Parts: sequence; structure tokens; C-alpha cells
Amino acid sequence: MNKKKLLQIMTETALTSTGNTFKNTYRFYDPPIIGFADADDQLFQEMKKDEIIGDIYRLPKEWLPEATTVISYFLPFTTEVRHSNHEPGLASIEWLHARFPGEEFNNQMRRIVIKELENAGGKALAPMLEPEMVIDYNIYASNWSERHAAYIAGLGTFSLNAALITEKGMSGRFGSVITNLKFDPTPRSYSHPFAHCPQTNDGKCGACIQRCPVNAITKEGKDKAKCHYYLFTDNPLQDTNKEFGYPYSACGKCQSNVPCESSIPGERFYPKSNS
Repeated sequence: MNKKKLLQIMTETALTSTGNTFKNTYRFYDPPIIGFADADDQLFQEMKKDEIIGDIYRLPKEWLPEATTVISYFLPFTTEVRHSNHEPGLASIEWLHARFPGEEFNNQMRRIVIKELENAGGKALAPMLEPEMVIDYNIYASNWSERHAAYIAGLGTFSLNAALITEKGMSGRFGSVITNLKFDPTPRSYSHPFAHCPQTNDGKCGACIQRCPVNAITKEGKDKAKCHYYLFTDNPLQDTNKEFGYPYSACGKCQSNVPCESSIPGERFYPKSNS
């Protein structure tokens, strides 16, 4: 098993699986991008700091003692899904379906990666599929973070709205698998956790602030409690959710119709010199 073969399998799955469609109409995701991290990377240990995630966080080897590699991937939403959510107000129906059936496909992708690694003679697991996976809504943290794994695996950096900006932007879903098979780590092309976000660097954007329907994002960051209350308690799409059996609302306004929706916005804010 090599990186190229694994990415090829994942790409074919994204392009051909009916699970990556809403009732065989539009696709939720474009093909993924993928990154690899050493399971012993010191940044994983950093996640246990209170100011990052905290003691709730489990290291890769606390999930799989033999772990050597964390494989992280990003499934970018298709143009149809992204553009459907450009208007202000409630989340589009396409975005809502991408959040729930779309995440079921993400789970399918996790299982496919696990199967391929096992077929190659390795051990593998996806923390998000494990019964030990825990989310503590008192502190809005969990014992595994797909976004932080992606950051460590070289896929991107964080944004003001607590998403992760990759070369394909932030509009999509992340997944990860831990394995005992050895892959070379993906070099991180950035020097700090917010390198791709113009607002956190120089105050030159703030588009996501204006997009939030409940003012949960300010120049200081994201109020996770306010965001959570809107999705789970206000549940503005509850009638539609009942129709389709979805547990809570989606939103995604801060990830759509913003400069970092589908790319790294840096060049737009920091044009390259002609010299």
C-alpha cells in the first residue's frame, strides 16, 4: 500500500459511489485531498494543553498502541452544494443533506480506508467510528479532533470561525484513520496554526463574521456555545429535519460565500510581487 494507490481508491470512491449523492442526483463531495502525520508528532501531545483541547484528548497511540501514522483527508463540497448556501438566512437544503447523508458517506470512506490498510497487512481504526469516541458539550471538546489531525498532517490551518482552511478551502468534511503501517509524513508548509486566515493574521477579512446569522463570530473568535444553541436548541430547520429524520439543523454560512470557501485566500489578500 502506498500513498498514490490509497488516494486513487478514495478518489474513485468519491466519483462513483452512490453514497456520495443525494438520491443519485448531485454529488456531495469532490475527490479528497490527503495528508499523513507521524503518530509520535509532538503536536499531538500539544493537543492535551487546556488552551488547545485539553485532557479529554486521546493521543493516536491511546487509540491504537501500535500506531505509526495518522492519515487525514478532506472531502471538499461540490460547487453545487457550496453555491446553494451562498444566500443569507437558513441553510440550503443541499447543504443540509450534505451534512447528514454526506457524513454517512464520510463514514463509508473511513471504512474503505481501514479495509485497504487491513488488506495491506496493517491494523487501522477511525476514532470517529469507535465506541470510545466522546464529545463533551460542557467544554465543546472531544477526545479526537478531525481538524487538528488535518492540521498536524499538513492539510491546512485554522480560521477565525474555528474551521480549517486547506488548499481546497474549508467547505467540506474531514476524516482520519490511525494505522500501524508506516507512511512518510506530509511536510507542513505553514509556520503557525492560523497562517491561512487573513483576519487572524492582519485583520484583513472578517467575511465569516458578517455571514453568521446569530453573531457567534467576532474578531476575537467563535462563540461555540452560541453556535451550538442555534443548531441544537433553536433548530431553525426542525420541520425539514423531521421530514428527513435529521437530528438537528445545519448552517455553514461562515464556510460559504467567503474567500476561504474553496481555496486559501492568501494570494487575494497578499498579491505576489512582480519583482
